[in-house]
Formats: sequence, C-alpha cells, structure tokens
Amino acid sequence: MKAKHQRLTLALVALAALIGATLLAMSALKDQAAYFYSPGDAKKANVAPGQAIRLGGMVEKGSIARDPDGVTIRFALTDGRASVPVRFKGIVPDLFKEDSGAVAEGRFDASGTFVADNILAKHDERYMPPQIAGDMHKTGRVE
Repeated sequence: MKAKHQRLTLALVALAALIGATLLAMSALKDQAAYFYSPGDAKKANVAPGQAIRLGGMVEKGSIARDPDGVTIRFALTDGRASVPVRFKGIVPDLFKEDSGAVAEGRFDASGTFVADNILAKHDERYMPPQIAGDMHKTGRVE
C-alpha cells in the first residue's frame, strides 16, 4: 500500500472515531438534559408528567405556604402570563422569597403541580451579600 493511501485510511479512521465519540457523548447527555421552561411556556408545551425540566419564574406574592411537617413548602411560580403551583420538600436557599426569581428542577405530577427536587434562588446584578451591605450602610463604602 502506498503512503498516500495509508494517510487517507488513517484520516478516515480518525474521522469515524471522532464522529462515534461525539454521538456517544450526545447520547449520554440526552438523558441528563433538563430543559428550561417559563410557566407560560410549560403550559403551552403540555410537558408530560414525569419529564425532568427546569421551571423558572418569579415567586408569586402571597403564595408561599409551609406544610405542618416543617419541611414541605408550597408556592407558585409566575412569568406574568401564567402561574404554576410548586411543591418542594427540603430546605430552600436564603435568597428564596416572594417577588424574587427562582428556578425549580423537577417534574410535573398528574394533577399539574410541579414537584421540585431542587430550588435555585436567583438574584439580580445589584445583589450584595447582607454582611457587605451592612458594612457599606454603616461606613458609606465597602472595605
């Protein structure tokens, strides 16, 4: 076999290996991917119960309620167009409060309630930790 043919064969084998590795990686990540929806988009898309997604929006004012067990919290996420009831069992982040952004990771149940496995609280770009904000308020500048 000529050197030219050997190089061509090697290039084709390398290309096939690269394509195979890419397809294998995409296949493995497909099961781990959780799509992001706003409440309005989730209602429009008719997300199937049990499908893992991320639901993001603002925590509706007056919607936070704690169950008697002390660890289950119920609230509603809204995007201004639609509102979705959410149930979460666990400890919520410190930044979680009414009229603030939140992302819930989980699934819809058969009744249309979003059952969250994890809650991520969002803050805006002007957020400042309470310790720094307190020092700044006292001194007028950040140390």
